Amino acid sequence: MPDQHHRTRLRLRLAGLRSRRELVFWVGSALVGLAAVLFAQASDLAQHLAAQLRQQLPLAPLLLLPAAFALAAAMTVRFFPGAQGSGIPQVIAARTSEGWGSRFSLLTLKVATGKILATLLVMLAGASVGREGPTVQIAAAILLTVALRARLPAQPGLPLAGGAAGVAAAFNTPLAGIVFAIEELARSYEQKASGLVLTAVIIAGLCSLALQGNYVYFGRHHLEPHLHEFLALPLAAILGGLVGGLFSRVVLWSGGAPARLFGGAFRGRPVLWAAAWGLVVAVAGLLSGGEAFGTGYAQSRAAIEGGDLPLLYMPLKLVTTIGSAASGVPGGIFAPSLSIGAGVGDLLARLLPACDRGVLVVMAIAACFAGVVQAPITAFVIVMEMVDGHALLIPLMAAAVLGARTARLICPEPLYHGLSRRFLTRPAPVPAPMEQPSP
Repeated sequence: MPDQHHRTRLRLRLAGLRSRRELVFWVGSALVGLAAVLFAQASDLAQHLAAQLRQQLPLAPLLLLPAAFALAAAMTVRFFPGAQGSGIPQVIAARTSEGWGSRFSLLTLKVATGKILATLLVMLAGASVGREGPTVQIAAAILLTVALRARLPAQPGLPLAGGAAGVAAAFNTPLAGIVFAIEELARSYEQKASGLVLTAVIIAGLCSLALQGNYVYFGRHHLEPHLHEFLALPLAAILGGLVGGLFSRVVLWSGGAPARLFGGAFRGRPVLWAAAWGLVVAVAGLLSGGEAFGTGYAQSRAAIEGGDLPLLYMPLKLVTTIGSAASGVPGGIFAPSLSIGAGVGDLLARLLPACDRGVLVVMAIAACFAGVVQAPITAFVIVMEMVDGHALLIPLMAAAVLGARTARLICPEPLYHGLSRRFLTRPAPVPAPMEQPSP
């Protein structure tokens, strides 16, 4: 009898722990959805203010961008280490790190706060960055922090689920959030983590829908591929993949560039390095007539809807996005890389006037994005959901797969995983009580 009583008490205790864990997880996922919506609104406001400022003072980016990049770099180095760059490499690094302290050091609310502030700062200046990658890190930080405060055991699935919820809430693309977690963040499928991922995506997505409504990222378009577009598909996929691979290769190379360029003039000087790239971004943006500043969302949508982009938009957008990413300042590359792909599609449409411009642009976006992240399933799912383009499923699949394979010829290592290595060697400055929370 005592053994039976002990087993009953143990079962009740485990059931209570599971219930508490689920409740905490639901609350955390709801907070992720709320944070994603607020960050999206703040980002849109920053982009709007930046555009208004450029209208009033067209040459202001020459001063603002180097200053903002330098300030953002100084903030991350001095106050918010771990907030640099996209945010997705940090989630990958946290997921693969050993020990609770190592994971938490990259995904604290302090780091997330710095991520938000510095990303909005460079957006106000006109940097070619997006909010989606930072949202992934912010979401993972929220879930991990909620679990810590509830004194729950550390689970590797928490950063994974937070990242998935961040993608789903940022783009309103729930399927892409799940696929992204499986293909990009985990690079494998884990049965135990799948329930966490699905629950986080659902709850964060519901919060986002309740606050913003059921929107489609690039709007709904009636895009139907025909023979001309199928014939042009290999060209769009290969060119998009080449551009995506080139982007990844240059960004990964730039990590060691400060020690190699100009006789090591930038070695150990991240603020100066960021300011120099800020000037490059300013010049390229001005040469584009201001089109290459910002996320590129408006340009991508215009190209999908059949509008023309400036002739030099794609190469100049590539420069501003490389400069923003290579500088190390906080900011994502999701939206800018989609816009680069739109530029590739726009150039192809000029050469192939018989093709439907919108279909060509969407295929090039999928190929370029797949080339950047080398996650083809994520690429075609996320682009399909962004344009509500189920009729394009097969062409998008083909473009993404061919684009990713083409990119590997230039950059064999996936971008986010290559960038994550920079955070795996960082020390984990976490107070002792946080290192091993009790169940």
